[in-house]
Amino acid sequence: MGVLAPNGTGLKAFWDSLLGARSGIGPITLFDATGYKSRIAGEVKGFDPLDYIDAELKPKRMARHTQLAYAATMMALKDAGMDLNNLDLPSPTPVVMGVSMNAMDVVERAFHAVQNISPNRAAPTTSAASIPQAAANVIADKLGSCANAATVSSACPSGLDAIADAADMIRSGEAELAICGGTDAPITPLVMASFIASGLSSERNSDPERASRPFDVDRDSGVISEGAAVLILENLERAEARGARIYMEISGYGKQRDRNHDEPGSGLEDSMKIALANAGWTLDDVDYISAYGPGHPVLDTAEITVVKRLFGARANTVPINSIKGATGNALAAGGPFQVVASGLTIRDQLIPPTTNCDELDPTCDLDVVQWKPRSAKIDHVLINVRGLGGGASTMVVNRVGAR
Repeated sequence: MGVLAPNGTGLKAFWDSLLGARSGIGPITLFDATGYKSRIAGEVKGFDPLDYIDAELKPKRMARHTQLAYAATMMALKDAGMDLNNLDLPSPTPVVMGVSMNAMDVVERAFHAVQNISPNRAAPTTSAASIPQAAANVIADKLGSCANAATVSSACPSGLDAIADAADMIRSGEAELAICGGTDAPITPLVMASFIASGLSSERNSDPERASRPFDVDRDSGVISEGAAVLILENLERAEARGARIYMEISGYGKQRDRNHDEPGSGLEDSMKIALANAGWTLDDVDYISAYGPGHPVLDTAEITVVKRLFGARANTVPINSIKGATGNALAAGGPFQVVASGLTIRDQLIPPTTNCDELDPTCDLDVVQWKPRSAKIDHVLINVRGLGGGASTMVVNRVGAR
């Protein structure tokens, strides 16, 4: 697994931040946000693409989300025990990337050049850098001719959907190994203005580290962030044969839209049912729920409501958290962040606290993990993601051997 997130780059920094309930949210520095109602976001700190991407590939011509995805891929390959200079990958090797907002930094720069200088001043690399496929293409180019690149775009569930698509390729026998995940870099003037206008960006500008507050009674909205997380998926026999470190097994998946606009969260209820059925699990198998929990008053409550409805009397006995208090809402990267955190939860048998959830909202009255990590027997995890437009996806993962 490889991760670049606002709360930490690399697995150790990312995990330490989650366990320590340290937020990665701060003032926007990627552009001048003076005058914006919301001037905070979750930026990946100290990121230099040249630390991860060979100079001859001209990384600064790439969109920021492509740079982040490439860097996360290099981290994941290294974590998987693969030699980056002599990759011995099976053919085909799918590369499946989830992207939500696309290359808005490239598009906005080109627009300003055309609008303010000349219609002939758009950078010649704009077209290649701004297509939705760009991140997957660049990674596939690095891997060589054995790679087959694909892009998934389904709003916030994009990254989780990409992982599920890659897992299906392995399960069907189409591939033995796949590279997958999600990436987004939405902290640009136009995108932030759009989220602010929609009421989807907290205005707690004076206290940014405490702005993202999933399930807390004092939350005002979520916080937009950026990042990338990439996973190496393998056929179990292949992974065991080469002595790979195995974090978890992907057992089931479901995705569904809300049944109608009057039933927010109903799609998530259905996606949970489908994922559990596909895995052959019962409700009693679930040891922990990694919630979408963006820190928005309406969206948090809707998710808790459908968890209660599905789990019934058992709902209050299943630990639940949201990592977005630390990471913010990284859109397509948010689901993969949760998958990475779930793998580390299974490894260490520790559930991170929900950062900034100080006083639980009465509408979110489940066993929300607060204040400090909780030690527990965690073999089976349910992961939820919901997106604009009412789409929802659920993935269930488990410790290998725990079926």
